[in-house]
Amino acid sequence: MARARNARPPALGPNPLRPAARRARPSIPELPGPMIRNQPPKGVVALNPLSRDFALDHQDLARLLVSRANAGDVEGMVALYEPDAVLACGDGRSAVGTDAIRKFYTDLLAAGRTFDLGEQRPAMLRENLALTSTRLPNGIVTAEVARKQIDGRWLWVIDQPSISV
Repeated sequence: MARARNARPPALGPNPLRPAARRARPSIPELPGPMIRNQPPKGVVALNPLSRDFALDHQDLARLLVSRANAGDVEGMVALYEPDAVLACGDGRSAVGTDAIRKFYTDLLAAGRTFDLGEQRPAMLRENLALTSTRLPNGIVTAEVARKQIDGRWLWVIDQPSISV
């Protein structure tokens, strides 16, 4: 059977080298409404459901750490750090990861250590990173690096609290 001169060739299926114009593209849902301080964005599941407050501003981290420390909330303190964060423990020692950070703060609070907020210094910002610092009432200055997470929260990556134990 002969094919007509202007007839189309039989369909062989979609060309894998050219995207189909009619193929449905998956839509990315938008998060409804504005973010509210101390709450995760709507539609976002919090990584730590036990945490009551979220640091939606990099300057909130110090305030949350002090309030949780003075309440004896070690888990709440640990929730302010990324899973692989590093915390300077003094004497050249470091706690790396949430398990080591948890042990450090558990021992510190068990020893009766209390925390004071101090005066937060202006932060240096660069995209999703913030270098924060606080001048404590005793004159010691802390330094921390925080990273903004995909859900809008800020968590510490590096913490030099200058705590003498």
